[in-house]
Amino acid sequence: MLFCPGCLKYGIDGLYSYNYSDKPPKSDALIVSMGYHTIHIIPVLDGEIMFGNSRRMNIGGFHVVSFLHRMLQLKYPAHTNAITLSRAEELLHTICLIALDYRVELNKWMDPDYYETNTKRIQLPYTANVCTAGLTAKGTEKELARRLIEINARKREERLAEDEEKLQQLLEIQDNDWNDYEQEKAFTEYQIKNYEDLQKNIAFLTSRIEKNKRKIAAAMNGEEIVEEPPIKQVKTNKFVFETEKALQTFVQNAKKKRQEILNRKAARKQRKQDMAKRRTAAGQERMRIISQLARKEKGNDDFGLRDEDWDIYKTISRDGADSDSETENEKLLELEEIIRTHEPSEEDDTFGPGEAHQLHIGVERYRAPELIFKPYMIGSSEAGLSEVIGYVLSLFNDDDQLRLASNIVLTGGPANLPGLQERVHSDLISIRPFKSFSAVSVLPNCTLSSWYGAKAWAHTDDFKKTLITKQDYDELGGDF
Repeated sequence: MLFCPGCLKYGIDGLYSYNYSDKPPKSDALIVSMGYHTIHIIPVLDGEIMFGNSRRMNIGGFHVVSFLHRMLQLKYPAHTNAITLSRAEELLHTICLIALDYRVELNKWMDPDYYETNTKRIQLPYTANVCTAGLTAKGTEKELARRLIEINARKREERLAEDEEKLQQLLEIQDNDWNDYEQEKAFTEYQIKNYEDLQKNIAFLTSRIEKNKRKIAAAMNGEEIVEEPPIKQVKTNKFVFETEKALQTFVQNAKKKRQEILNRKAARKQRKQDMAKRRTAAGQERMRIISQLARKEKGNDDFGLRDEDWDIYKTISRDGADSDSETENEKLLELEEIIRTHEPSEEDDTFGPGEAHQLHIGVERYRAPELIFKPYMIGSSEAGLSEVIGYVLSLFNDDDQLRLASNIVLTGGPANLPGLQERVHSDLISIRPFKSFSAVSVLPNCTLSSWYGAKAWAHTDDFKKTLITKQDYDELGGDF
């Protein structure tokens, strides 16, 4: 549509592009005008437009961009907001191509080397966290120190509770007037040799309980705790090691301890799964014990009164007693932090923050433009571009088909896609008669060729003769 003061002119963008291209247009042509929402196939014979045989496809550049946009959002859901329609359109016109044979191209992408070579990596914008290495190391040391303090405090409380319980039991043994048999049985249970050994254990536990209570009170008041040589905690500072060999030995020991914890956790998990299954050895043993108990004669429920009943209970519920402890999980976190501090993996060294915000676009480069030839990829029942061109040609006789096929002109924004001209020509050869001639060309500057064509035509004398003025509109109406 062209505007002038008080008048306007309607026109077909594909014809503007063809008639005012750099080269003088031929009288016979099959114009393929590829727009943003539609594609028009317009046959021209002897300079006359065959409107009755023209066809429209409801597929255009917008559908290709939207298809690429949805594919990338599904592939990278974490970057949904960063993958916009405008960015998808930019990717379409910069890195996307049309395959000469789509199936052959898909098979190529199954090769890992081909995938790595032809994948395009697009960097998305991101905000990097700026912090110095020194501050990070200090923060890590403080966090580890705080965690170790909490672990030691929890261990003291657990040890204090255990010592108080054991002391109470030893005092009961001391105060009770048992005969020799009962006293010998109690000494054997608590691994005590004689009465003097019992007194030593009571004195030792009493002294240790007092020390633990003082340490807990000092920790609550924020005072410095002076302990006897505790369990050695190796600092995460790399400068504590005199040689590289000492560092490697320390890291290997940490890895070994971490693997032992992981193995125990995996074994417990597997045992728990086995107990829940009927056909495993653990599940069958559990059911065997339960069935034996069920076969006993009915009577008073006295299960638990005998010592052997406790062994049966522990056998049945063995998994419950071996659940992951909080101390074990904290120890695992501590070991992983030590290993990460002293021996960063290659992935940590090479994987920067920018790589987490990259799009790896591989086969999508070909899949999105293929929509022009396969509209069913978005659920459309229309035929593809090559089939529509073949159908339009079939509406003419053999001579006219040859004239049209010898000058197929592509114009519009999507015509800039690399490989489109070769693909249309290849498909045309497959649908045309054997050894028949065909030629496909793309107009120069096809994105703006319609605008330049309309501009050039606006400077001709015919332009003013075909304008629709306000007087014409008032006299003839809007349907003219």
